[in-house]
Amino acid sequence: MQPLYLPQPTTEMWKTIAHRFKERWQFPHCIGALDGKQIMIKKPAKSGSSFFNYKQTFSVVLIATVDADYKLITIDIGSMGRCSDGNIFSSSVLAKKLNTLTLQFPPPALWPYFEQLLPYIFVGDEAFLLSNNFMKPYPKKKVL
Repeated sequence: MQPLYLPQPTTEMWKTIAHRFKERWQFPHCIGALDGKQIMIKKPAKSGSSFFNYKQTFSVVLIATVDADYKLITIDIGSMGRCSDGNIFSSSVLAKKLNTLTLQFPPPALWPYFEQLLPYIFVGDEAFLLSNNFMKPYPKKKVL
């Protein structure tokens, strides 16, 4: 299956999305929330365990980015269920554009109360890698 991608937002669209995140969630410079979902399927013929996931079912993975109002910005669907969200994302068109700085993000700007320029960012769970334009929560492991 081929991944499905929505049209790429422009710089002005990213600014509008970031403004809405700040307005609705008090999170300046956020331009999208990213997560993955296992979609259960029948086992494809001759696929072996490629689509068998950690939940002990067969699935394809949907990775999507949404704006502050849960509207889709990007969609990647069809990766084999055995693959993790982080691995799927790292080889996606979105990640490649994020890494090559070709997403037409607004330039870094000042956050309220900070005296340095900060980039626009996506947020996601601990399955994704931390980067200049990607934030994730602290790991759930306890540190002594």
